[in-house]
Amino acid sequence: MEQRTVLQATYYAVFAALIALTLLTVGISFVNLGEWHSAVGLAIASAKAVLVALFFMHLLHSPRLIWLVVAAGFLWLAIMMGGMLADYMTRGWLTYG
Repeated sequence: MEQRTVLQATYYAVFAALIALTLLTVGISFVNLGEWHSAVGLAIASAKAVLVALFFMHLLHSPRLIWLVVAAGFLWLAIMMGGMLADYMTRGWLTYG
């Protein structure tokens, strides 16, 4: 199996991006975005998670089987979140009486 060498400058750039995104998260916490506050926070957190997974966990240069396992994990997460949201959204339909 061939090892791929990643430049040290790449790690520094990713680290700088993670620090910038963290500072952006802190800055956004002081801004009143109304109902968009959670969505913006989750978008920034997702971007940080993608950077960590791709570069620090070496997913970018991994075999396709690893990508398949990661995709299956995200599919399972989507199924679980969909079930949870379906349960939450239908709770208003219940009548007790």
